[in-house]
Amino acid sequence: MNRLVEAGLNGLVKQGFPNRQNRSARTWRGGADGWSLASELVERWLIEGARTDSLLEELPVGLAPPDRARAQALFLGVVRWWSRLDAALAPLMRRPPRKRVQAVLLVAAFELLEGGEAALVVHHAVARAKTLTSAQEAGFVNAVARQLAATLRVEPSDVATRWAHPAWLVARWDRQFGTQVTRQLLEWNQQPAPVHARWRSTDPAPAWLRPAKWPGFFEIGTAPWDEVRRLAAAGALYLQDPSTRLCVELLAPQPGETILDACAAPGGKSLLIADAMRAGRLVAFDQPAARLDRLKENLAHVPAGVQTALMPGDLRKAGPKYFAAHNLPDRYDAVLLDAPCSNTGVMRHRVDVKWRLQESDFAKHAAQQGALLRAASRLVRPGGRLVYSTCSLDAEENERVVRRFLDGAGDWKLERHMLAYPWTDGHDGAGVFLLRH
Repeated sequence: MNRLVEAGLNGLVKQGFPNRQNRSARTWRGGADGWSLASELVERWLIEGARTDSLLEELPVGLAPPDRARAQALFLGVVRWWSRLDAALAPLMRRPPRKRVQAVLLVAAFELLEGGEAALVVHHAVARAKTLTSAQEAGFVNAVARQLAATLRVEPSDVATRWAHPAWLVARWDRQFGTQVTRQLLEWNQQPAPVHARWRSTDPAPAWLRPAKWPGFFEIGTAPWDEVRRLAAAGALYLQDPSTRLCVELLAPQPGETILDACAAPGGKSLLIADAMRAGRLVAFDQPAARLDRLKENLAHVPAGVQTALMPGDLRKAGPKYFAAHNLPDRYDAVLLDAPCSNTGVMRHRVDVKWRLQESDFAKHAAQQGALLRAASRLVRPGGRLVYSTCSLDAEENERVVRRFLDGAGDWKLERHMLAYPWTDGHDGAGVFLLRH
């Protein structure tokens, strides 16, 4: 039987997937229709700056699937296109309204941008505003929304506003990739991301899973989500982008090995490592503030022949005494370091990342990544393997981090690396480097 070793994890609440059940109760003003819920999500995003995935987790548990799907699509669409929608709204208002009214207008603006019939969109937005705001504010929504369709038909002249990305980020990509590739990346990021799953069961995959071009991966499409949740909870499938396979392929886990996943949460790559090795020992390590609840849940689904340990801690401070205290080895056959990064390769999925990211973050990430890489290298046995990976497209977080590490570590060499780019590979971006001790 598989054994899960836990350290410092008392009190964790088991959570379902993909919709968590342990969120606090929340009152939704406009009822349970998807449009009103999307407007309230946008309002909270504008006020709190909370992450989109956290906000979506707070949708009512018993919400009808069509309303859940609509709320999510509208909310993520507004966040994805926020700067373009805001630029269209700004000239139509003498001063910004309160966030609740702004949210109603943004949802209407997104529907218009997507080609919604102007009269129907305006009528519906005003009707919802009467419920969500005051009568006077509903009149304001009516006056502004009637002008929005014409405003949005005029395509912005600058690329950053046209494709709703920060201007500094577009300029950075222009310097690194060139104008043509940058346009491809911007267009990619603005398309709703398909949902992929990795089929883990020995039973045949259900017919509603459409095979993707990457072995073992399928596209969910219009699958029955209740069945998706059931199979995910049973461990038969795992929702996962195909780009995540790259670092595990380079790691090449073998049966009987002892492997460390050094930044493991939420556990998708840990599960992929365990599935590849089938037998051996896997230690999943991450910061206590990471999503250790999800990591714990995912490790419960590893093959029976894989012994697992879940360890919270700061990798940069975890020396031999730390591992010895938990009866774990301080040297491993292989270590995967999927380091925290800018997430520039996954902006199609994480639509709010571009609005949180600052240009100075790249240097901060690179410094942290270098420290983590040095710490991870100390945990590899002589002759062992170390894979460094990110979901960043930026050379400052990929090649330059590895180059600096190799310059200061004479007994390491780079054996192989892969750089995945959405515009050529058809999935999220990633940088993956196989280092040998």
